[in-house]
Amino acid sequence: MSALLAPRLALRAPAPVARSAAPVRVCFMIDRLSRAGTETQLLALVRDLDRTKVEPTLVLLDGEDDLSRALEPADCPVVRLGLRKLFSVRALGAARRVRAFWKEHRPDVVQAYFLDAAYFGAPLAKLCGVKKVVRVRNNLGYWLTAKHRALGRFVRPFVDRVLTNTAAGRDALAREGTPVNRVTVLENGVDTARFKRFVLPDVSKKVVRVGCVANLRPVKNVDGLMRAAQVACERFPQLRFEVAGDGEQRAELERLHAELNLGDRFVLRGSVPDVPNFLRGVDVAVLPSHSEGMSNALLEYMAAGRAVVATDVGANAQLLDNGRCGLLVPANDARALCDAFGELLANPLRAAGFGSAARRRAEAEYSRAAMTARFADFYRDLIA
Repeated sequence: MSALLAPRLALRAPAPVARSAAPVRVCFMIDRLSRAGTETQLLALVRDLDRTKVEPTLVLLDGEDDLSRALEPADCPVVRLGLRKLFSVRALGAARRVRAFWKEHRPDVVQAYFLDAAYFGAPLAKLCGVKKVVRVRNNLGYWLTAKHRALGRFVRPFVDRVLTNTAAGRDALAREGTPVNRVTVLENGVDTARFKRFVLPDVSKKVVRVGCVANLRPVKNVDGLMRAAQVACERFPQLRFEVAGDGEQRAELERLHAELNLGDRFVLRGSVPDVPNFLRGVDVAVLPSHSEGMSNALLEYMAAGRAVVATDVGANAQLLDNGRCGLLVPANDARALCDAFGELLANPLRAAGFGSAARRRAEAEYSRAAMTARFADFYRDLIA
């Protein structure tokens, strides 16, 4: 595709202009908008960036569904391409539309999220004369196939910098062949203002609610949480479990729920747009995932001041300060999860102390203001 597009899509390079005080123009590219973790972080970044430092624009490969349209930021130029299959006849027309959009807005940086946006956007940006191309890869690559490894190698020469949000993510990229000096770690942030005036958890009550915020996908291990809950509810009858989230595994989990005879002791709430309100009714928050980068759900648990139980994967130990702000358990260990719930129930003051320490840590180190400042500095240094 590159050879075909080059003569048609190359932009004339602008004459050098002194722009020391001008904002950096950044075009973000993603397939569509949703309430999932990466999309939420992107929308927060676009919303909170200081427009005197960074001018954002947004390209959506598809973005035609109602939810994506509803989530579009009001003060950021957006183009929707309606491109659902990357390798299709429509791709050439989509490339022309992006070229026209970039010709109008003249981005200094194109930042691509997820696979299709990277495969489509990185070569196209270079062909169109964009100064710097950034790819975002915030997971640890547990899903990579031979096909995606090959495509990753193809797109690598077009990418100036790869962003990830954890040291573990940087190490994973290095193992895949990305030079470490082209990888930058920029940590996520959480909107701590949405979690003000939350009462600290009280696990001495007659009913103790355990909450989990997760998309229903195998990597989130909600099935493992169900099995741990079956044992935990027998040992600790005061426990009630709720999961906020939806996804591809819903039907499978509903069948497992029936097999385990969990009844109203374990509720799949489905998609919950108001996560702070959900967490307000939770005493213990659990993250049972098999793999994580820097978990947005865990950051929200911490900002809400919940007593946290999380598997020791990805950046979870870093966020919880190696067990000072919550309990860490081995991944894929239902017994350890169950024992952790028991440990919190037996020590109400310790549970409240975990919640307080987690809240302080989120406010001090992982606020949205700190995150946007990190990104603004990154763009300035990248262009400089």
